[in-house]
Amino acid sequence: MDLDAPVSIQPLPGVPQNATTILCCNCGAPIDGTTSAGALCYDCVKLTVDVSQGIPREATLHICRDCDRWLQPPNHWMVAAPESRELLALCLRKLRGLTKVRIIDASFIWTEPHSRRVKVKITIQQEAFQGTILQQSFEVEYVVAYHQCPECAKSYTANTWRAVVQVRQKVSHKRTFLYLEQLILKHSAHRDTINIREVKDGLDFFFAQRNHAEKFVDFLSSVAPVRSKKSQELISMDIHSSTKQYKFSFSVELVPICKDDLVALPIKLAKSVGNITPLTICARVGTSINLLDPNTLQTADVSTPVYWRSPFTSLANVSELVEFVVMDIEPLGPTKGRFVLAEATVARASDLGVNDQTYFTRTHLGGVLHPGDSALGYSLAGTNFNNQHFEKLELSNQLAAQIPDVVLVKKHYARRKKSKAARQRNWRLKRMARDEGELLPKKQDQERIERDYEMFLRDVEEDAELRSTLALYKAEQRKEAAARRGDKMEGIIEEENGAGGEAEVEATDDGEDDADEDDGDDDLPQISMDELLDEFEELDVRD
Repeated sequence: MDLDAPVSIQPLPGVPQNATTILCCNCGAPIDGTTSAGALCYDCVKLTVDVSQGIPREATLHICRDCDRWLQPPNHWMVAAPESRELLALCLRKLRGLTKVRIIDASFIWTEPHSRRVKVKITIQQEAFQGTILQQSFEVEYVVAYHQCPECAKSYTANTWRAVVQVRQKVSHKRTFLYLEQLILKHSAHRDTINIREVKDGLDFFFAQRNHAEKFVDFLSSVAPVRSKKSQELISMDIHSSTKQYKFSFSVELVPICKDDLVALPIKLAKSVGNITPLTICARVGTSINLLDPNTLQTADVSTPVYWRSPFTSLANVSELVEFVVMDIEPLGPTKGRFVLAEATVARASDLGVNDQTYFTRTHLGGVLHPGDSALGYSLAGTNFNNQHFEKLELSNQLAAQIPDVVLVKKHYARRKKSKAARQRNWRLKRMARDEGELLPKKQDQERIERDYEMFLRDVEEDAELRSTLALYKAEQRKEAAARRGDKMEGIIEEENGAGGEAEVEATDDGEDDADEDDGDDDLPQISMDELLDEFEELDVRD
């Protein structure tokens, strides 16, 4: 072989002929020397250069275990669901150095819920050398630590409220507040309260911020006829920065007119709202007072501004209702919605067998009453009312003749005893957690509260229109628990031979009472299961 003969060098594949070719200083691979900085090939650049240098692989997230909000430094608390976009954005903000690179992708890696760890996989890009862009993926682990937010810390400390809404109604019962409580629960209007305290004539709602109290007052104005008044008290002031701290009080007063009350309107007001008869029944209380004339089925609405310009009180309330027995009833023909005008002959239930006194009256209950039924109403014959508007009606030559002897309000259903009726219901209502104060209610007050609640439950059963505005829940769990308790009691009775005879006698007596009272329960209004909501046990609801 001739060593001086010329030898041809084959061009390298993929390398332009006009490019300067050098060898990688690390692995010896041929590369373009004009574009490769550092004399490294692309594979060696990925192995030797870390574009994520300076980005921490561990961080800490703070969450409040009471309100489940996450801390966004320096002092902002935000709501974010697990593996949500908001939580992912918070995790990325916690890492320093991400502003120097380009984020291509970020996603969560599944971890055990009880591990208190959050893992995020991040993909970034950065120019390692001139003309060389590297893409790298890495994982960051976050430790979830508990930290109480200032709002929750205030809620566990006394006298830290900033605004209070004092709701009052000057009536002798709590039925209106029970209905208002259900509306508040249905719309979650009390979620910003830090405490709810029960007082003599109403409830006090405490808030940590003024705007929360104003929002609650606006909600009350949208569901009930109320008037509100605002006041403020200076509690501290910084003389250097002229910063002042106030406590705000909102006084909200509900109209003292409730459903099924007998109302004597001022004659001038009765003429201005449709020339209705001044003696009416309150059919419903919503954003306005809906009045019904049982003699003509005429209705009228008294708005909140109109009422407070000329306020009036009820002539009689539901605690003064008297039971009447329908002797005869004849519909007259006119109807309005669920009301049917009829003429009825009634007698007091207490007068049966004593005298033959009967009363002839017109009623709006012609669609539900039949001969032999019982009805609740107001007896005006021989009754003295301390009411100036009713006295003007009696002195009026034209209106005095229109005052009936009896005003029927609603049908009366014969019911079982309270404990049995409670077990019979297949539905329940939610109740708000409230602070009863330092002194518990007296025995007679507790009995009155339970009686008002039972009357409210009966109104819910009998009035479908009222029931449609509330949230009712199934009570199947309660029935099953009662059945289990009954099985345990039967086992205990069988073991105790001495008390076995007495227990059998008592059960027999109760069965006889139930048999006697079941006859009156056949006509009771029933609530269908379609109107009830599920997931009752998860709501932690109590009676």
